[in-house]
Amino acid sequence: MRDFDKWFNEMRYSINQYNYYVNFEKVYENIEKLKIELNIMNSLIGSNNIKQDMTDLFEKYPEILKCIPILLAVRKKEIYVRDEEGEFNFNFESMNYSIEQYIYFMEKTGLVDLIENHIVNNLIDYCLGVETGLDSNGRKNRGGHQMENLVESYIKKTGLEYYKEMYLRDIESKWNMDLSQISAGGTSSKRWDFVVKTENNIYVIETNFYTSGGSKLNETARSYKMISRESKDIPNFEFVWVTDGAGWKGARGNLEETFNEMEHLYNITDLEKGIFTEVFK
Repeated sequence: MRDFDKWFNEMRYSINQYNYYVNFEKVYENIEKLKIELNIMNSLIGSNNIKQDMTDLFEKYPEILKCIPILLAVRKKEIYVRDEEGEFNFNFESMNYSIEQYIYFMEKTGLVDLIENHIVNNLIDYCLGVETGLDSNGRKNRGGHQMENLVESYIKKTGLEYYKEMYLRDIESKWNMDLSQISAGGTSSKRWDFVVKTENNIYVIETNFYTSGGSKLNETARSYKMISRESKDIPNFEFVWVTDGAGWKGARGNLEETFNEMEHLYNITDLEKGIFTEVFK
């Protein structure tokens, strides 16, 4: 019988890789798409007649419109604003207001002052900083993908047939299985992170990594314990959960209950020891 305390003490603080913090490849790619337009707008820096120069530039190069949102750290193609004059939804793909109104927008948002008073020397460099900041918001998603990628690397080592992000109904259809016991009578649209097909069994795998605690961890542990319990009587079907992270420190109790009841609950150390090769025989 496995020792929960020993297993629990193997939980990792982090699995962050070098590109977790900023995906500079994506940052450079996004800037490259606007490089010409930003260089055109660079001609406005330090202008002594900013509004007239902006008007001339918009008339001659209307395509520069599309780089305005990123100057405000916005990725949308439309920006909504309201003031004492009413409500406006500025389109930055194709002008839906006059040039004067777009310049007014830039003035009110502070962009005119930014450019006119030479607060920045180069809009490309400025946008590199903006993109870097925006990209940091993607760390949560990258964190989740890191764990999925790690688990997938160990699945690949087994050489078995497997699928990513497969819905429960698709499993039923592909292998003619009845999973109504875990699908709330066929009403659940559950999607599994991975599905592994061996000669005799189907293994569905859920994976996550928690760096911080919260009520979600307790809910997850209870939910997966229930799935494990309900799936025990399904022929040739096994539920596997791979989880890790320091976040479990605050939800130890529920995790221990699930560990004691669930046959296939593993952490990263288990993967390193070759648990998949042993389980997927």
